[in-house]
Amino acid sequence: MLARFLGLCPFLGATQQIETATGISIATAFVLTLSAGSAYLLEHWVLIPLDLTYLRTLTYIMVIASLVQFTELTIRRVSPVLEQTLGIYLPLITTNCAVLGVALLNLQTADSFIEALWYGFGAAIGFGLVTLMFAAIRDRIETPLIPVPLRGAAIALITAGIMSLAFMGFKGMGQIG
Repeated sequence: MLARFLGLCPFLGATQQIETATGISIATAFVLTLSAGSAYLLEHWVLIPLDLTYLRTLTYIMVIASLVQFTELTIRRVSPVLEQTLGIYLPLITTNCAVLGVALLNLQTADSFIEALWYGFGAAIGFGLVTLMFAAIRDRIETPLIPVPLRGAAIALITAGIMSLAFMGFKGMGQIG
């Protein structure tokens, strides 16, 4: 996520507290995994056979919005407290560029439906891991030891940049040959 600058809005906005970061990570994981699989099926069963690939982005956004609505209804029934904690961040998953980005990146990488699901799930796990780590770090950097001009958004962006550099070190580790 950090290597492609996807999902920075909830990453920077919803990471004020670990509870919020956990909730947004779980909700995003659910939506990301299902949207990756749905996008693959739509692409290969509807858009390509009917020569409607020019509707790809619109179709994916509609699928993502539907999945977010389903997730919101599920969270409302299962845990009203979590829904209240997430607040505006839950509907904003619809506009999360990570969800749309993963669905579009699946076109280049996934060769099967199962692979698309795994790619979406892996991206969701990565997003959740980074979001939770950043929330924990933000708890620690809200101290008076930070110089006044660097407090708030400035130190958050510096920290995100350092995390991005660290995670980019893992790029390509799973590739053979």
